[in-house]
Amino acid sequence: MFYYAFLAELHRRLAPRAYLEIGVRDGGSLAQSHCRSVAIDPAFAITAELDADVALFRTTSDEYFARPEPLAPTGGRPFDLAFIDGLHLFEFALRDFIHAEQHASSRGLIVFDDVLPRSIDEAARERHTNGWTGDVYGMLEVLAELRPDLVVIPVGTRPTGLLLVTALDPTSTVLADRFDDLLARFRRPDPQPVPTHLLDRLTVLPPERLLESDLLEVLRAADADGDGLRDRVRETVARTLGPAFETAEV
Repeated sequence: MFYYAFLAELHRRLAPRAYLEIGVRDGGSLAQSHCRSVAIDPAFAITAELDADVALFRTTSDEYFARPEPLAPTGGRPFDLAFIDGLHLFEFALRDFIHAEQHASSRGLIVFDDVLPRSIDEAARERHTNGWTGDVYGMLEVLAELRPDLVVIPVGTRPTGLLLVTALDPTSTVLADRFDDLLARFRRPDPQPVPTHLLDRLTVLPPERLLESDLLEVLRAADADGDGLRDRVRETVARTLGPAFETAEV
C-alpha cells in the first residue's frame, strides 16, 4: 500500500479535529486532510488540490514552535494527528517529534515518514541516491530505549515505511532533556549502521493488518482520560496486533 492511501485511511478512520504536517512539499500528503490543518515547510510548492481549512506557514518547524502560541491557528485545540516528513535527518526528526508530542491531544497519533530505508545508501545523511530516507530510522532505537511508555508501530507502506506513535504524553520532557546526548550518540557518520531487520522489514507490520485492527477506532472514541486511554491502546495493540508492537523494536 502506498503511503498516501494509508494516510487517507488514517484521516478517515480517526476523523482528527486538528492536524499537523511538517514537510509539505507539493501537498500530496496534506491533500488527505479534511480538518483544520497546520502545515509547515520553508519551501512548499503546492500543486495538489487541498480540501481542508489549512493554515500554511513558510518557515522551519523550529521557528514555528518557537512562537508564543503554536496552537493559535487551531483555536487552541491540540493535534489529534501529526505527520512528520521534514528534513530527513535524525536531529530534525527528533525535534519535530518533541514539538508534535508537546502539542498533541490525549488521543493523538504521530506518524513519521521514511523510517524504513531500503539500502544503506538510502539511509545516508549525505544524500547521493534518488530515493532518500536519511537517518530518521534512528528514532526507533531512541523511542525503544527512552520512551517505553509509548506505543510504537513500524508499518511497511511503500516506498519507505511509516512509524506510528501513540499513547502520547505531552508533559514528558525525557527526550528534550536528553537532546544533546542523543545527538552525540545517534548522529553517526556514513555509511549508516542500519539494523538488518529494518532493511529486511522483519519486524514491520503490513499496513493492511494495522487497518484491520481496532486501534484507530479506540483512538477516535477516546475522551480526555489520557492514562485510561494508554491502557486501552496497549490492550488493543496486544490483542489485535501482538505484544511485540506495544513498544518500538530495535
